[in-house]
Amino acid sequence: MKQPLMITQEHIERYDVSGPRYTSYPTADRFVEAFDAAAYVKAAEQRNISNWTQPLSVYVHIPFCASLCFYCACNKIVTKRYEQGAIYLNYLQRELNLHLNKFSQAQAVNQLHLGGGTPTFLNDDELTSLVDMLKKAFVFNQEGEYSIEIDPRTVNQQRLQHLRTLGFNRLSFGVQDFDAEVQQAVHRVQSYAQVETLMQQAREMGYQSINADLIYGLPKQTPATFRETINKITTLRPDRIALYGYAHLPSRFKPQRRILQDELPNAVDKIQMLSEAIQQLMQAGYVYIGMDHFALPDDSLAIAKQQGRLHRNFQGYSTMADQDILALGVSAIGKMGATYSQNAKTLEEYYDFLDQGQLPIVRGLALSRDDLIRRAVIMAIMCHGELSYESIELSYMVNFRDYFKSEIQQLADKQKQGLVVLEDDGLKVTEMGWYFVRAIAMVFDRYLQHDANRARFSKIL
Repeated sequence: MKQPLMITQEHIERYDVSGPRYTSYPTADRFVEAFDAAAYVKAAEQRNISNWTQPLSVYVHIPFCASLCFYCACNKIVTKRYEQGAIYLNYLQRELNLHLNKFSQAQAVNQLHLGGGTPTFLNDDELTSLVDMLKKAFVFNQEGEYSIEIDPRTVNQQRLQHLRTLGFNRLSFGVQDFDAEVQQAVHRVQSYAQVETLMQQAREMGYQSINADLIYGLPKQTPATFRETINKITTLRPDRIALYGYAHLPSRFKPQRRILQDELPNAVDKIQMLSEAIQQLMQAGYVYIGMDHFALPDDSLAIAKQQGRLHRNFQGYSTMADQDILALGVSAIGKMGATYSQNAKTLEEYYDFLDQGQLPIVRGLALSRDDLIRRAVIMAIMCHGELSYESIELSYMVNFRDYFKSEIQQLADKQKQGLVVLEDDGLKVTEMGWYFVRAIAMVFDRYLQHDANRARFSKIL
């Protein structure tokens, strides 16, 4: 019988620290206002000059929510004024037109993601208008991945069918937790039966992949209650499960001030929830993709991991390796070549830019050679759990052991802790190391090593 992992109190105390999730490197907090719309345009022009034909990934941010979830750290606007949806679509069209003017030819798209907020805040006609807008702008690959985040409280069978008719083939359900007391504590009440019915209907409609988001570390959660939530979600058997640790940052996110600190589980309970959840999900047949993602063996995410094609972007783990991301909407983050860019974070500022006929990009970053090298290292660790020194040396013409001499020395301590295995030609993350993979990646983060203030990040446990 397989021996259980021996995660000690020393592990918990040492690694109960703040750190990035590495959906990008450098992380978004390193973006600068010196990178503006003009810098983005140069990156788009470079794509034209190089005649880069790899399809785009398109992200659209819909910020509106009808009700407030206390745990939420997303950029959202809580409102019952549904007429705001039509106004917002008008501005999305303006922004899209500005982007299209920068490209010399029609762009292919093989990945679309609608996030929020709550994308299903928009009514059926508005969602139709949005999809029509995008289909007129781009050439959509028939075999692409087209996903939308849904709040089970805002959809029914008819809405699911409408989304399927529009071409969406992937759904992401915001579940978080099935325990009634936890749901009350975070102001998001939805029944198991409601989610079960919607998932079954979605399968019957032919959706290729269904994801469920869960969060551990919420107020009033215990290992016992979360164990029951995992039992219920495995009964529903979504194709993918995203298991996030709750990031309690009330100084940054005002809604979280409604959560009582005393009701939050401690680090010991959180690691027990994570440990038991991983074991339960793997026993139920899920593949551990890494950090916060699980998938059934026949899901494209699990296949991508098996084939070494796994990637990580602003939405988490992805099968689409290193694609340019065209981002639309307030606060949306895009990637073009070796640059990142982010739109204005407030609706007023976003609208104001577009009223002036300007792209609403307010900050971003042009990656240096060192950024690119370190990004490759961090993504290899986060996505594959192993790193070949030779692959970095051949790609970037560096001597890995010289370039990362200090980092290799720091990893020696993590090897003693049982988190990594250092070899002559590379490193491997151990089974235990996956619990602390963010801490391993942090060793290679040049910005973080010189940063005394990490409190803006969530705890890695």
